[in-house]
Amino acid sequence: MPRLKKATKEEIEIIKQAFVEKYSDAVTELEYRNDYELLIAIILSAQCTDKRVNIITPALFEKYPSVRELAVANLEDVKELLKSCSFFNNKAKNIIKMAQSVLEDFDGEIPHDQKKLMKLAGVGNKTANVFMIEFEGANLMAVDTHVFRVSHRLGLSDAKTVDKTEEELVKKLKGHDLHIFHQAMVLFGRYICKAVKPDCDNCLFPHVCKSKSGFKPH
Repeated sequence: MPRLKKATKEEIEIIKQAFVEKYSDAVTELEYRNDYELLIAIILSAQCTDKRVNIITPALFEKYPSVRELAVANLEDVKELLKSCSFFNNKAKNIIKMAQSVLEDFDGEIPHDQKKLMKLAGVGNKTANVFMIEFEGANLMAVDTHVFRVSHRLGLSDAKTVDKTEEELVKKLKGHDLHIFHQAMVLFGRYICKAVKPDCDNCLFPHVCKSKSGFKPH
C-alpha cells in the first residue's frame, strides 16, 4: 500500500474545528449509572459493539450491583451472563479479578486515576483513558479501531500501532479538546467513516480524506 499523505497544518485545523462543532457534546453510547458500571462496560466493549454490551449489562449489574458482589461471584455464573460477548471467558475472569483488586487495594472504590486504573485486571491504557475521558472529562486520547481508522484516513497518523497513533494524535490535536476528538472520531468512524462502505456522501471533510481504504492496527 502506498504511503498516505499526512494532513497539513491547515487541514488539521479544519478537522479540529469540524469535530468540535459537531461533536462537542458527544458522550459514550455505553449505558451506565456509576463509575463501577462504566468501567465494566468499557472492559466488555473491547472487540464488541456498545449495542451488544448494553444488552448484556443490565442482568449483570442486577446480580452484581457493586465490586463487593462481583468479587465473590461464581466464574461460571458470570460467563453465562457474558456468553454473547466476544472473549467472554477472559472478560469474566478479568472483571472478577478487577473487583477483587478494587476491594483489596482501593478500599472498594474505583480509582479515578489513569495509572491506578491500569493496575486492575482487564484494564489497559485504552480502557483507562476511555474511563477518564468519559467520567472525568480528562484531556486524554484513547485509540480504538474507529479512532485508528479515522486518524489514518484523514492523514493525522501513519503509525502502525495503537500506542504510536495515540502519541501522534496527542501531538497534532494538542489543546484542551482531546476528549472531544476521541468521542468525535469514535462516532464519526462508527456511523460515517465506516470500515466497510464508508458513507462518503456525508463526510465532514471529503477534501481532506487521504484514502477510503480500511485500516487495522498491528
